[in-house]
Parts: sequence; structure tokens; C-alpha cells
Amino acid sequence: MAERLVIIPTYNEQENIREILGHVFRLDPAFHVLVVDDGSPDGTAGTVKELQAEYPDRLHLLERSGKLGLGTAYIMGFKWALERGYMYIFEMDADFSHDPDDLVRLYKACAKDGADMSIGSRYVKGGHVRDWSWDRILLSWSASMYVRSILWLGVRDTTAGFVCYHERVLRTLALDDIRFVGYAFQIEMKYRARLAGFRIAEVPITFVDRLKGTSKMSANIFREAVLGVWRMKFAVKQRRAEFALP
Repeated sequence: MAERLVIIPTYNEQENIREILGHVFRLDPAFHVLVVDDGSPDGTAGTVKELQAEYPDRLHLLERSGKLGLGTAYIMGFKWALERGYMYIFEMDADFSHDPDDLVRLYKACAKDGADMSIGSRYVKGGHVRDWSWDRILLSWSASMYVRSILWLGVRDTTAGFVCYHERVLRTLALDDIRFVGYAFQIEMKYRARLAGFRIAEVPITFVDRLKGTSKMSANIFREAVLGVWRMKFAVKQRRAEFALP
């Protein structure tokens, strides 16, 4: 069994999935991939099934009945990975907004440099955003500032979705208790990991706007993130009790 599994949630990523998988499978060291597809009507899952013949034992697929949310896709993927003994488990988008080459850097931050969780960060020194309008950059940066000011996470890119977890992080966190399904899911995972005392490292990346397909961002997802941080804040005493922190 390989050490490294990349989880890629998909919904209508037919235009990207073949190329993104090919790129990941060319990396050294080797990575396995689990695609969690939410019933894509464009045939994304069908393409993955075709590619499984090309990448036997390295490409895996979980199919769901519809759009059930980013967070639940990752939780399902985390459980699948832990059951099969993967040590390093990654989150990555299918649309090339995350450069697959950076998987190696995230892995080294954990495997070589001792982090329990590493984040591909747009907002640390050396990090960048490309092909975004200035107002979108301002909104994203302000949202991260907003989260930091409330939760004191010690993480600059609080909504980042390009992540490597050591398996001990996911085994420690109560995955069935994760409340959020959109971008607030990313915040909650970092918050819970921080409360549990895990070391989080930020690795600078260049985030690129998708070239193909349609963004999954919506007003409801944004609203969940804005309101969700307060729910996390008010639950801090409960979190500290869970992990026996002072």
C-alpha cells in the first residue's frame, strides 16, 4: 500500500479530470488518487472508470447520488483512506487551481519537516493568486483576515483547500462531528487540528483561477463560512474539553 493518497471531489469536471489525474500519476514519489464524484451529469465518473484500466491499483472512485457538499465528500474520503492504511492524505481541487507539482512540497513539509498538517497557502511569503480580479482577491484576503481575527488560528490562509494531513490528525479528530460542508469545512478542520495541538505548516503556492468548467462557489457556501466561524468560536470550550486542553 502506498503512503500517499490524494482525494479529489468532483462535480462536472469532465474537462479537467483526465489531465489532472495524468499529472498526479507522473509525480515522484508516487501518489494514489481517490475521486469522490457527486453524480456528475457530464460523465466525470465514467471517465474515471475508463482511466482505472490505465492506472490499476492507483486510481479509486467513490460515487455518490448527488451534490452532497465538499465537506461530506472529504469526510467519506478520509474514512476510506484510514481504513486502507494511508499515512499521508491530501485534499486537492480537480480544476488545476492547485498545481499538482505542489503535492510533493506539501508531503515533504509533513514527512521531512515534521508538520502534522501542511497547507498550500496563498497568503504567506512567496504565495500568490493568479488570474483573479482585484475585488475577488480583496474578498478572499479579507475573509481570511476575518476568520483569523475571530478564531486566532495562527494560519494565514484559513479557507485553503490544498492540504496534506498525517493520518494521526484524522484519527484524532471526530470526523462524524464536523458540522460544515462548504468553505467553512476547511476552516473547521484547521481549527480542530489547532485545538488538538497539532503542528500546522503553510507552504507558499500560486493559486490559479480555473480555465475550464464552472466554479462551485455560491452565496450559501459563503454565508456558511461567515456565520460558521462564530459557531466555532462559541464552541471553543467544548472543543478544549474534548481534547483536554487547558
